[in-house]
Amino acid sequence: MMKVTRRLLACLFAAGMTTSAISAAAESIVLASTTSLQDSGLLANILPAFTAATGIEVRVVAQGTGQALATAARGDADLVLVHDPEAEDKFIAEGHGGERRQIAWNDFVIVGPVSDPAKIGGGHDAVAAFGLIAKAGAPFVARGDKSGTDALEKRLWRKVGRQPSLASGDGWYKDIGGGMGAALNAAAGIGAYTLSDRGTWLSFANKAELKALVEGDPGLLNRYDVILLDPKKHPIAKHDAARRLSDWLVSTAGQAAIGAYTKQGQQLFNPSAAAPK
Repeated sequence: MMKVTRRLLACLFAAGMTTSAISAAAESIVLASTTSLQDSGLLANILPAFTAATGIEVRVVAQGTGQALATAARGDADLVLVHDPEAEDKFIAEGHGGERRQIAWNDFVIVGPVSDPAKIGGGHDAVAAFGLIAKAGAPFVARGDKSGTDALEKRLWRKVGRQPSLASGDGWYKDIGGGMGAALNAAAGIGAYTLSDRGTWLSFANKAELKALVEGDPGLLNRYDVILLDPKKHPIAKHDAARRLSDWLVSTAGQAAIGAYTKQGQQLFNPSAAAPK
């Protein structure tokens, strides 16, 4: 539907039509982004300031990183904001992405029940923790949604030497095929472990008997990048307006807005445009 709409608008502009409806549509863009940035509340908090400064409305399509990149590759978004460097590299190599800039970082944490049946609490080694979870056969909730979090989780399991799945008889492994908020809700409901970005974890209200058990592993760094589309591959995308959002996110105002966003007195994202991680 979005692709058809864009083609129609392009034809109308070419014909010189300038109705108010078309003008309004021209001042809106589609940002394909991650569920973690939606579930943490960051985008809802900062984007109104961008709209107030520029008059450009931003419609966010929140998906796992893999799905967000696929949405942009189909031409159904004007830019992306994601957190999986390997998938981003592929997106750019295939000619879909142009300029990439880091806007912020935080980290991932392994959360689980206070009872901690796998005895991972207090550790700082994510691979070792995953190994203990598998050894104990303790419930683990996986997102399974091709997100950046899902990609990191699978890399951690590979380092353990495991590829858990229900098909292989790993009944303790629960693949929900959903976003970060859904994964945390599922983990809270059954007393399971899961991998979460810190921003969503701190924003999550339904913690029940869950707590952050493993954190501080350098391998759990979580970087967020904004990527513009290549105009040759995606000529219908709204490149000028998308560029204005990308520029704002790395500007002094945008970086200040990101850094000022807190939950429970804690900063959720660290602005990093000036010094990428």
